[in-house]
Amino acid sequence: MPSFNKPTAPRTLGSESSTLMLKRTVIVAIFAAVAVVLSLIESMIPINMGVPGAKLGLANIMVLTCLYFLRARDALTMVLLKTLLTAFIFGTFSSFLFSIMGALFSFAAMWFLLLVGRKRLSMIGISIVGGIAHNIGQLTAASLYFLTTKIFYYLPMLLITGVLTGIAVGIAVRYLIPALSRLSLFESFLTD
Repeated sequence: MPSFNKPTAPRTLGSESSTLMLKRTVIVAIFAAVAVVLSLIESMIPINMGVPGAKLGLANIMVLTCLYFLRARDALTMVLLKTLLTAFIFGTFSSFLFSIMGALFSFAAMWFLLLVGRKRLSMIGISIVGGIAHNIGQLTAASLYFLTTKIFYYLPMLLITGVLTGIAVGIAVRYLIPALSRLSLFESFLTD
């Protein structure tokens, strides 16, 4: 009697890599969407830090988490998506310029620290450096936009807010990573 069961093809390396690529794409899209939502929530929180341009930086939770699980280019894609989407929602060209410079400085600093010190540095420490780098990036953008270096007068105050917000973001990431690590979507991306 003939069998009507369709034989299953053995899994090939190509199908595994396309599955992994699809998972990466899904994670980047989810993280970018959550980062945009966090930016929207942040814009509704009536906190005045007393320093122009100082924010909580809640979207950095997703940037650092993405950097932890995925490749740098995936995280960079997420940063660019988040920045473009929030610019369309909130913005003007100048706000986009400040946001993209801050995001790129922060991304580069956190990526470098994860690259060289993943085992030795805490997420809180990496997040603090990311917060400070974000503020330096924004001041650099403002300096270019307004054609003055006097804007760096705000640097000491922004360094303090960068440290404080970096601590808060780092604590959130420290709890988020173990929670996500238990999900099957992230199994392929766990590091030793």
